[in-house]
Amino acid sequence: MKEVRMNSDDLAGFLLRIRLSATAEGLDDLLARAIKQKWSHRQLLEEMARQEVSARAARNLERRLAAARIGRFKTMADFDWNWPKKIDREVIERWLRLDTIAECRNLILLGSNGVGKTTIAKNAAYQAVMAGRSVLFRTASELISELSCDSPQLRKRKLRIYGRVDLLCIDEVGYLAYDSHAADLLYEVVNRRYESGAIVMTTNRAFKDWNEVFPNATSIGTMCDRLLHHADVVVIEGSS
Repeated sequence: MKEVRMNSDDLAGFLLRIRLSATAEGLDDLLARAIKQKWSHRQLLEEMARQEVSARAARNLERRLAAARIGRFKTMADFDWNWPKKIDREVIERWLRLDTIAECRNLILLGSNGVGKTTIAKNAAYQAVMAGRSVLFRTASELISELSCDSPQLRKRKLRIYGRVDLLCIDEVGYLAYDSHAADLLYEVVNRRYESGAIVMTTNRAFKDWNEVFPNATSIGTMCDRLLHHADVVVIEGSS
């Protein structure tokens, strides 16, 4: 086998080629610390490994946050629990601890506009991402728009993605009216996740009114059954 030779100036480039980017980027500082503190070869390798693991975890978190598309939100530390006239704090805090994701339960946040439903949903999504979970946060209109593409292959791929993430958050169901085709697309997502993946959903309409959101849709009853079978329904009442 041909021997690979390099000088010290080539080292960072070779480290990049074998995907040790964190080590390559901080090489001079790493070597200076190793010399100053008189590290053994093993200590140097351990520090290299620690830096690489830390950097890859940070990049993975960045990718998962970007994929989730949570956007800006107010943290629950700033949430005034005394503001709503009605809210089940215990259930919400259990969700924020992520106790229910592994159980594939759903959380339905029901209330009028401006009572904090989206804030709670975004906090749950963020906590899940920080815990290493795969998460997607989409409004109902975004989800339906993505699935209404002309390509059957692309639609199937999108459905697989929506079906396999650890947590799917669907925001603002009921704010717009849709046709029966949109209801069928939403049903397909809910059905794929039934007893296999958690959903957080926010809506301003009671389930008995969903026929007004999706007129003439035959899938509404079954979709609601799937959503509510293993679900916590939190009704939030208060002024906007």
